[in-house]
Amino acid sequence: MSTISRRSMLAGGGAGLAGLSLLGGSRAFGQGAEGGTSGGGMAHGGGASGAMFQAGRRVDHTANGFDPTEILRDFDWGRTSRLPGGRVLREWEIVAQDKEIEVSPGVRFPAWTFNGRVPGPTLRCREGDALRVRFVNASEHPHTMHFHGIHTAAMDGVPDVGAGLIQPGDSFTYEFDAEPFGLHLYHCHAGPLAEHIARGMYGTFIIDPKDGREEADELMMMMNGFNTNFDAEGNQVYAVNTVAFHHMNEPVRIRRDELVRVYLVNILEYDPINSFHLHGNFFDFFPTGTRLEPIEFTDTVMFGQGQRAVLEMRFKTPGLHMFHAHKSEFADLGWMGFFEVT
Repeated sequence: MSTISRRSMLAGGGAGLAGLSLLGGSRAFGQGAEGGTSGGGMAHGGGASGAMFQAGRRVDHTANGFDPTEILRDFDWGRTSRLPGGRVLREWEIVAQDKEIEVSPGVRFPAWTFNGRVPGPTLRCREGDALRVRFVNASEHPHTMHFHGIHTAAMDGVPDVGAGLIQPGDSFTYEFDAEPFGLHLYHCHAGPLAEHIARGMYGTFIIDPKDGREEADELMMMMNGFNTNFDAEGNQVYAVNTVAFHHMNEPVRIRRDELVRVYLVNILEYDPINSFHLHGNFFDFFPTGTRLEPIEFTDTVMFGQGQRAVLEMRFKTPGLHMFHAHKSEFADLGWMGFFEVT
């Protein structure tokens, strides 16, 4: 299993947060020393440095079965029908699967997934909809689905309550109403909880207000990380939507003057806080998305695990605007990217 040095971006002259330069399309971001190894630094969490970010390589998204760029705008509204009385019913099938994924070039991670991807599908509905989520456990481990939101105890997806743990080969259907409107998440709640989250068992759950929101280019960004040393003390890879440095190599393309709405969720395990900083612009900040008026106009926010917010912004001029964790270690290890305004 490959491990990553916390100094891997700097040890070999790589593009760290300090002194970052645009290297052009011929060379990929996310590399350390030539040949893929680093001469110094200990991994976050105390593990020894090993194989580093490898120069000039990209992650194989086809082999992974998902592409972080596509995940940005991939909202799953489920199968829809009408209940007696006219209320909308939305249904999904979510399958737990054990799957090796590549989180940085040459760095493979034995993930536990929802529908074969990390993060799992972005489930979306409208306030007041009836929801049914059929969960099938095709993993070798017991799992659950715990949804943030309002529901009965029997639908909470925790051990020893309701259906409790869903054993390998079994299934269960979670049923509840879509409330409150806002930005939520779901994750496995089996123990040890930290491992099930760190392995990749999480996704975003969006409930739109009944009257909707202003039309915008909408993006889902899940801030996550990977403890490739399996020491439960720290992470060696940090990212948005799983793949380190992905949006350095493939900037998020948006249009000048168009409203951009980011659904930003922090699920990072083993670190107490995460953050988001935007260069050259500010954004309106809606914590949890449960109110329609922003509480702040800023360029940096800090989140604990499970915290989330809706960010809204417009860019006045074209060009590349960086975004990243405002903690240099996280940025150096993959949590940075660009908005490309056209």
